[in-house]
Amino acid sequence: QLQLVESGGGLVQPGGSLRLSCAASHSAASVDTFDYYAIGWFRQAPGKEREGVSCISSGDGGTNYTDSVRGRFTISRDVVKNTAYLQMNSLRPEDTGVYYCAADLTPWPATPELERCTLRASYASWGQGTQVTVSS
Repeated sequence: QLQLVESGGGLVQPGGSLRLSCAASHSAASVDTFDYYAIGWFRQAPGKEREGVSCISSGDGGTNYTDSVRGRFTISRDVVKNTAYLQMNSLRPEDTGVYYCAADLTPWPATPELERCTLRASYASWGQGTQVTVSS
C-alpha cells in the first residue's frame, strides 16, 4: 500500500497560481518504484461530488485532463523524489475545493483514457487532501 500526503494548498486570488505536491512512500519491502504507479488528482467542492481533474500514467507518463482545467493545470512526476505535482495557473473561484491525489499500481496505457483517469475506482491509494481556496 502506498501512503500519499498532499501539500501546497492555500488561499489565492483569481488569476493566481499554486503548485500542489503529492509525496509518496511505501513499505521498505516494496520493490515498486514511483514510476510504476499511475497518479490522479481529484477535487471536491463543498456540497459536490469528488471529481477527477488530471492523471499521469505509469511508465512513460502520458497525461490527460478534464476540459475544465486543460491548458491551465499541468501534472508531473519526479521519480527520484517520489513526488507528483499539480501546477495550477489562471485559477478561478470554481477551482476551490479540497484536492486529493490518488495512486494505482495496475498497468495503465501510455496515454490514459479520460474516463479511467477521472474514475475514483481506478485508484487504490488516496491522500488526505489539501484545501485550495480561490477568492478575492
